[in-house]
Amino acid sequence: MAEESSGQEKTEEPTSRRLAEARKKGDVAKSMEVPSAAVLLAALITIYALSGYMVENFSALLRHYLGNLHTVEIIPDNMVMMVREGMFFSMKLTGPVMAVVILVALLANYAQVGVLFSTEKLAPKLSKIDPIQGVARMFSMQTLANTVKSIAKVMIIAYVAYSEVLDVLPEIPPLMDQSPGQIMTFIGRVSFWIFLKSVLVIVILAAFDYVFQKWQFMKKMKMTKQEVKEEAKQTEGDPQVKGRIRAIQMEMARRRMMEEVPSADVVITNPTRLSIALKYDSASMTSPTIVAKGAGVIAQRIREIAMEHNVPLVEDKPLAQALYKTVEVGETVPENLYQAVAEVLAYVYSQKRKAA
Repeated sequence: MAEESSGQEKTEEPTSRRLAEARKKGDVAKSMEVPSAAVLLAALITIYALSGYMVENFSALLRHYLGNLHTVEIIPDNMVMMVREGMFFSMKLTGPVMAVVILVALLANYAQVGVLFSTEKLAPKLSKIDPIQGVARMFSMQTLANTVKSIAKVMIIAYVAYSEVLDVLPEIPPLMDQSPGQIMTFIGRVSFWIFLKSVLVIVILAAFDYVFQKWQFMKKMKMTKQEVKEEAKQTEGDPQVKGRIRAIQMEMARRRMMEEVPSADVVITNPTRLSIALKYDSASMTSPTIVAKGAGVIAQRIREIAMEHNVPLVEDKPLAQALYKTVEVGETVPENLYQAVAEVLAYVYSQKRKAA
């Protein structure tokens, strides 16, 4: 298990931020075998599909030059013209295959890493020319794994080709009595199957290599617990600082709430655990509004402020509990509690009229 200098093991899965930073540097999970396999398979299928077209054009090219060879005068102008014609016919034959190969190579890379452009890997680094690190890379586990993988691939492909040739050995002696066209057809058929089976083997190996590269990359990107904590501090802020800010905000909100208690019409209590201050102005409000509420010490403070400013206290346990649970400060009383609140306000107003 890889370890940091602090001795902590990399046991945590990489965060999205760590993966994004690695991607900006061009460090992603990518297998070089996937584009190679895709290109070989696409090229083989394209050549097979266009084999008739390519043979016909190649035969026409041979007939053109070999049939008119005796009429060609060896002068610079004729040589330039022949080179141009040869290049044109070559592009005509190989152009479709090259276009497919380029397109498939781009798609294979895009399927692995998406759109990615980074100059980080191209930046010059002294470590790249350090002979000691160069020797270390030559004998690293990554180099050993790549060497074993290459040897295994060559051996598997050689075995596939040998098996295919071994299967068609009985068909080779009769070729001596056949025409050149039939011999070429036989060679083409055998070559196609050898290449196809070899490419399929490469495709399977590329799939395994991609899974391995993905696993190796995620293992390299793993983080220690300390790294996860440090990243959380950078992205979300220090928890202690956030807690302090939250406490200050709550204290400011509580202070503003207490400043509204003197303007309340009534404080409904539980009688000691809960306190809810209500205010109602028929000219500006559609229904009574909660201006303050609290439990425990805050409830006691609300009652003290209410008594200091002669705000009536009314004990109603069910109503106090319902208002405390369902209504926040600044919200109006819900319809299902209209009747109960109205009775309390009516009682308070009647007491004020009697006192007056």
